[in-house]
Amino acid sequence: MLIGENTMSEFGRNVKKTRTLIIPFGTVEAHGDHLPINTDTLIIREVIKKVAEKNNVYMAPPIQYGVCTSTSAHPGTLGITTQSLRLIATDIVRSAYAHGLRNFILISGHGGSLHVSALREVAENLTQELDKVKIAALSIYELLGKETQEIIETKGDSHAGEAETSLVLHLAPKLIKGRSKEEYPRMPKPIAVKDKDKLKYWPGAVWGNPQKASADKGEKLFKVMVEKVEELIKRIEKLR
Repeated sequence: MLIGENTMSEFGRNVKKTRTLIIPFGTVEAHGDHLPINTDTLIIREVIKKVAEKNNVYMAPPIQYGVCTSTSAHPGTLGITTQSLRLIATDIVRSAYAHGLRNFILISGHGGSLHVSALREVAENLTQELDKVKIAALSIYELLGKETQEIIETKGDSHAGEAETSLVLHLAPKLIKGRSKEEYPRMPKPIAVKDKDKLKYWPGAVWGNPQKASADKGEKLFKVMVEKVEELIKRIEKLR
């Protein structure tokens, strides 16, 4: 069920049937020259929408802005701070809790470490604050295991590479503009470089090989994602 498409009366009835709300988090972030800037939001939105259609759970409208550090200097990336992300995630959960929802999945289509860490901090704090609440906070990619390795050929594939390109080929092929070349960041260690230097080390905003992507791989990966989220829902709803 899509919470944003309910009337208030429908919500009042449906909240008696489910106590679970999934909140998708995306980004406005550069994804090479071939993928749209809203790639993270697009993928997680469609995965959770499919989950909500198949299961007795609520999906919240996606949060389209996230914490983007490595791509902050790339054209098109519009990021927010960890503080902003924590505040909006906290407010949404508190508000939903006040209306009777008790199980929350804060799930991100973006795997940035600071971004996901901020969501986990929210989950930890609210678990201590709210009675009988259950919260999971994670990136969708943390749920994937050997099934992904059987689909994706590129070792170390990550940002705007084979996996994400395949998913967009499956979900929204008209948004793809050709294919960026294979690329892997040459970031120095530690990766505490100034924003102006990041383009020098990672000019194309691609981490992997988009050339190996296909709609068929994207369809298979999408199915695995949906199944993994469904398994997560069952685990959370069984907790006491």
